[in-house]
Amino acid sequence: MSSHSSVVIDHLTFAWPDGTAAITDLSCTFPPGRTGLIGDNGVGKTTLLRLIAADLTPVSGTITRAGTLTLLRQDVASAPGSTVSDLLGIAEVRSALRAVEAGSVDTRDYDVIADRWDVEARAVARLDELGLGDDESLLDRPALSLSGGEATAVGLAGAELAGADVTLLDEPTNNLDEEARLRLYDTLDRWPGSLIVVSHDRRLLDRLETIVDLDPRGARVFTGSFGEYEQVREAEQAAAERSLAQAEADVRRIRRAASADQQHKAQRDRAGRRDAARSGMGKGAQHYYQNRSEKDGASKARARADQAVRAGAVRAAADAAARLPDRIRIDLPDTGVAEGKRVLAVAVGDRSLRIDGPERIRITGANGVGKSTLLRIALGEEDEDLLRRAGTLFAGPLHSLIAPAVPVGLLGQRDDLDAFATPLEAVRASAPDRLPQQARGLLARVLVTGEMVNRPIAGLSGGERFRVALARMLFADPAPRLLVLDEPTNNLDMASVDHLVEALEDYRGAVLLITHDSWLADRLSIDRQWELEAGEDGTGITDRDIREAR
Repeated sequence: MSSHSSVVIDHLTFAWPDGTAAITDLSCTFPPGRTGLIGDNGVGKTTLLRLIAADLTPVSGTITRAGTLTLLRQDVASAPGSTVSDLLGIAEVRSALRAVEAGSVDTRDYDVIADRWDVEARAVARLDELGLGDDESLLDRPALSLSGGEATAVGLAGAELAGADVTLLDEPTNNLDEEARLRLYDTLDRWPGSLIVVSHDRRLLDRLETIVDLDPRGARVFTGSFGEYEQVREAEQAAAERSLAQAEADVRRIRRAASADQQHKAQRDRAGRRDAARSGMGKGAQHYYQNRSEKDGASKARARADQAVRAGAVRAAADAAARLPDRIRIDLPDTGVAEGKRVLAVAVGDRSLRIDGPERIRITGANGVGKSTLLRIALGEEDEDLLRRAGTLFAGPLHSLIAPAVPVGLLGQRDDLDAFATPLEAVRASAPDRLPQQARGLLARVLVTGEMVNRPIAGLSGGERFRVALARMLFADPAPRLLVLDEPTNNLDMASVDHLVEALEDYRGAVLLITHDSWLADRLSIDRQWELEAGEDGTGITDRDIREAR
């Protein structure tokens, strides 16, 4: 393997046991350093990581790895019975340490420990840096008791302790709050080995040195950050569109020339027959000139046909290169909220939080600080357990003053589509009075077209499923005038996030958003933030206007 590569993929093919192809004849090289692996959901990013980590066996092709590897999965804490030690990768070493302390002289225990006699102290110090405390008993804490963000942070610490030459990370910022994301960014900035990171987090991707863009046709390797890659793709797109326009003009020109040739030939033939009749030319001579004319015409027609074929091929190539990503454009006139209309209000101690008119509000704060509790109370829930929890969590009493005074649409991390057989049925259920053809038209506006509307829900890709859930929310009857978005982009690829932003460009109602994704918040033009922060007396809330900062 070249010293300029950490992983080399050569003609790799992989299929699932049922024969479904996941990766076909893929070749690419991951260089040393920090590399981002991007691509639409379902294209095979996680599968490729597992192949690189030797968790899966390819049907054909080879993977050459430089040194040792470790993989941090998305479901890092899912194994029943696992502990923090397991996430850190030190459970076997700790077991060997206990054996030696108990008097073991087994050489296998010493081989497992090697030079890691201080591994527990280093692990506890790292946990303390993560904000989990410095008690050694943390190492025996059940992994399932950790939040998603804590589990990811502990797993990353384990990867750091492993000291592998190449570390593979699968969506490491999913479920992380803003503070945890910033810590992760800093950790990866100083990572000692090579990284291959699957992510849709643009801020993370902008900190990496190489981008590998995976799609069904193969992989493209770009040296630079994601932002630089986007700029290059935009320039290539513009150039491809210019080439397509020129190719289409050439095809039209050749068609016009061929048509003109045919017209000229027909005119010459008519004139020749007329002149022959007037001059008394014999039939033999007439046949001679007619054959010569037909041969000349056929030769010119073949030349034109060859030109048309070449121009058509150029146009087809230009069309493929200039293919624009599918975009969502939706006119939502019925979603408007009048300026100044009180949409909802929440009492927080002796003051209130409110949404007036078509304001866009973002709720921010660390995991566990009470964002979901605040959201549920703001939406008018009055469950006793919820109010009791709010009373112990927040610095002041929290209750709803004005429940939402407009229709509400909810888009969260999970959808309710499994209750329906097809996309068409799901959308019609949210608007029962609409005719089937109207529902088809609404689905087409979110790029769910043709036979896809009758495809089983279980057979939809992640992106298709998201767009159906989006249509079900936006096209409900009555139309939603308050959208509640609860971490809507977790587990979404970048194309789906773009589709969400596009769909909401013409939305005229109010928005209440919980997200750790600052890029998404910026794109949605948030007006104010309700910022939650834990304090000695409980969680406090700051209502901050960010329109000027925006």
